[in-house]
Amino acid sequence: MSYFAVNYRYTADQEELNAVRPSHREWLKEQLDAGNLLASGPMIDLPTALLIFKADSLEQLATLLDNDPFDIAGYIGERDIAEWNPVFGPWS
Repeated sequence: MSYFAVNYRYTADQEELNAVRPSHREWLKEQLDAGNLLASGPMIDLPTALLIFKADSLEQLATLLDNDPFDIAGYIGERDIAEWNPVFGPWS
């Protein structure tokens, strides 16, 4: 199992994001409960978010992220996934 840092860059405005946010957060809760998601949240004063996931591979995670309601709605303009090596902290 590997760790991945995911960055979302939103293309939608706040009103559009707010309309889909409840289903997005429900999906995130499902991922948290399944042990896939470790942390997530929006960046302050930026149209981006950071998510930390555990997955077997980048490809597996990319497929999972395709099911995020924000992605389905077309509100994520860029999605960067990078494998991460947590040296210190609760996941090291």
